[in-house]
Amino acid sequence: MTTLGAVFRPQLPPERLRDVARAADEAGLEELWLWEDCFLESGIASAAAALAWTERLRIGVGLLPVPLRNVALTAMEAATLHRLFPERVVLGIGHGVQDWMAQVGARVESPVTLLREHLEALRALLRSESVTTDGRYVKLDNVALDWPPATAPGIFAGATGPRTMRLTGEAADGTILTGGTTPDEVRQARALIDEGRAAAGRTGPHPVVVYLLATTGADAAERLRGELAREGRAETPEAGVTGDADAVATAVGRLVDAGADTVVLQPTADEPDPEGFVRFVASEVRPLVGP
Repeated sequence: MTTLGAVFRPQLPPERLRDVARAADEAGLEELWLWEDCFLESGIASAAAALAWTERLRIGVGLLPVPLRNVALTAMEAATLHRLFPERVVLGIGHGVQDWMAQVGARVESPVTLLREHLEALRALLRSESVTTDGRYVKLDNVALDWPPATAPGIFAGATGPRTMRLTGEAADGTILTGGTTPDEVRQARALIDEGRAAAGRTGPHPVVVYLLATTGADAAERLRGELAREGRAETPEAGVTGDADAVATAVGRLVDAGADTVVLQPTADEPDPEGFVRFVASEVRPLVGP
């Protein structure tokens, strides 16, 4: 079944989150996704607030940059959210933007090694295991959670390059692909993820989440062109969609056909009506997207 969501962009001030989350919840949106981009808003604090303000909305965090976090802290925060709000949290982790990591003195020589070590330790901790490990970056000595989740949650990982996509297949429970990913790129990502899954002998489901840049309403085409240009994708118009609900649903369908399980509609940073955007996704686009 296809899941449809929307992004609360951290370019909006934190005090806007309450109204957007409540609008999404009331409209019946399935998922609202948050970003922990430097140096804007905390993913965990924002997620906890949005979950508390809503009744049924699932909150995704895509993603938490692992160079900023000790894995034990990530596990404690993840476990707390999952115990407080069962079945309503989707957490993703990733390398983080390397320039930002350098700014805070957290950039590592091998981001892929760090992500692998973090994933393996985090998933074990959330399975209620006691973890001792002496990795290149992750070091734990008989660490276990006192309050693990009742059921171990899936942990997603963000990926762009081939090595990380294979890694997510090997070591994560799902993969998050960035906004601007085209249907052909989703197919390529699926193939790389499946290579990693096969190498690790994994056969269970592996959901893929894709962000889709989307604009509607006044100046929609101009805003999309500007966003794609800022992301260096001006020559790739299929990396986003503009128009009415039919046009957006058609673009969602192309990503689903290419292998996406969840499509998260990503407004531009200058979206003039964030509450209206989440209502548009839930009320107008969702009915046009197949099950």
